Amino acid sequence: MNFQHRIERRVSRRIMVGRVPVGGDSPVSVQSMTNTDTLDVAATVAQLRALEKAGADIVRVSVPSMEAAEAFGRIKREIGCLPLIADIHFDYRIALRVAELGVDCLRINPGNIGREDRVRAVVEAARDKGIPIRIGVNAGSLEKDLQQKYGEPTPEALVESALRHIEILDRLNFPDFKVSLKASDVFMTVEAYRRLAGQIEQPLHLGITEAGGARAGAVKSAIGLGMLLAEGIGDTLRVSLAADPVEEIKVGWDILKSLHLRSRGINLIACPSCSRQEFDVIRTVNALEARIEDIDTPMDVAVIGCVVNGPGEAREAAIGLAGGQPNLLYIDGKPHHKVAAADLVDELERVIRERAARTAHRE
Repeated sequence: MNFQHRIERRVSRRIMVGRVPVGGDSPVSVQSMTNTDTLDVAATVAQLRALEKAGADIVRVSVPSMEAAEAFGRIKREIGCLPLIADIHFDYRIALRVAELGVDCLRINPGNIGREDRVRAVVEAARDKGIPIRIGVNAGSLEKDLQQKYGEPTPEALVESALRHIEILDRLNFPDFKVSLKASDVFMTVEAYRRLAGQIEQPLHLGITEAGGARAGAVKSAIGLGMLLAEGIGDTLRVSLAADPVEEIKVGWDILKSLHLRSRGINLIACPSCSRQEFDVIRTVNALEARIEDIDTPMDVAVIGCVVNGPGEAREAAIGLAGGQPNLLYIDGKPHHKVAAADLVDELERVIRERAARTAHRE
């Protein structure tokens, strides 16, 4: 389509998480988190590879113990260049160890790891090895005095907590960090990010925490993250689902594609179907999605079941199918050839893969 709304993104400092730039004018990156036992190196590596194949730019791994830190080192060696964040709480020695083992980012709140000398040790290790830090504030784990002060989690409480941690890093002259302010309530999360966005220059990591299962969590995340991203707020995101982490990556990409912030894989435009349909739209779309989800090439594909909206949508897509008598396949906005109902999925897949291969060859 010719019309595209342009989002003016918030200006932020750029940091590097391994090979991936976060902030500045860099694309919004998509993250997830492993849910395997980190001590099970083989299972964690397998999940990381599945996440990378699905389009993960960065993945976080929980490192709750020194034993897990050693396992993290083995995982990092096996996984290669996919940037990994170590999720660490309280024990500064774990942070120091994973810094030696090649971590790409530390998720650790400075105020939670004890004395000033311990915080300084972690910051100096990060500075020495070029490792950024992520400050992660969560409504479910606010400091006790903030819980007493506000009575319950609020946007103001989230921001005040974040600023406490930020002040520590500022005092240690360490600017290479990003911040997240997560709650399970959409409006609380959105308001907290809005408040903080104008107070710091660092990149913001977006997320609606504990969003729910695959369907409800995807909806809640799309609303909350979509509101912020449409306002230009957000440099990296994680969709938190009680589901296979690969689904988090898929939803994250769908959010970015819907806002024209990034493109990856097939953007499938499909009608919900009605009694005018000339073929089984739902069956066709489900079968097609399953076959083409491995394709990375950005491409708009329209599958519309009748002649009312079909030709118009098909002309706007790179490849379009309009139901009718006969069903008609459009390529680059022009009618190309007829397709029998029994051959729809096979023919669409063939044409899509041929186009993707040509695009890849040109690149």
